[in-house]
Amino acid sequence: MNPRVMLITGASSGIGRATALRAAEQGIKLILTARSRDALDTLVTEIGKGDAISAPADITNFDEVRSVVEAAIKKFGRLDVAFANAGTGISEPGTENGNPEEWRQMLDVNILGLLWTAKLTLPHLRQSKGHFIMTGSQAGRIAMKGSIYGASKWFVRGFGANLAEEMAEWEGRCTLIAPGMVNTEFFDEPKPDKLDPKDVADAVLFAINAEPRCNVREIFLTPTY
Repeated sequence: MNPRVMLITGASSGIGRATALRAAEQGIKLILTARSRDALDTLVTEIGKGDAISAPADITNFDEVRSVVEAAIKKFGRLDVAFANAGTGISEPGTENGNPEEWRQMLDVNILGLLWTAKLTLPHLRQSKGHFIMTGSQAGRIAMKGSIYGASKWFVRGFGANLAEEMAEWEGRCTLIAPGMVNTEFFDEPKPDKLDPKDVADAVLFAINAEPRCNVREIFLTPTY
């Protein structure tokens, strides 16, 4: 049986990096993309160049995402899982005091980057009856005063539900991973009492490894304290 092949966006750090390492432990072949070539190359070396490739790209650029997917197919000949993990936040919360330029950048990453990844991977996932996974957030499940970031994650949750219905037509699976606060580079100060990226990676692998008859539609995980 051929090993599964997985594409991960936002793979250079945090949840993406942790997921890549967990997936590699299970023999999954990887296409890793993010903007940082150096960080990706370091990760590929850690995993093994026969099992992973680095494909640096700007997730908001449709043509660059297309090139990533093409590189995946050229290298491994198939795609079984796409993990749309890339995301970003903003420094100024709220609407009245927020920064419209920050909003634009964040929405390009959190929404358009997700859509480009889905649009370009779905034809290949259809062939393998594959799995599309996306990183949402607890912020996409609750009301937060004036939060544009939270609203972007509400979009992710809604899109995930709709995409799952579309993929069900050809027995594809779609999962939303919705973590609470995770101790990543996303924050200026470490958050050691919150979720570890490995916790989220374990949730991703749980969904992937579920029986093909079982579509884990959403995993919502929060710190216990």
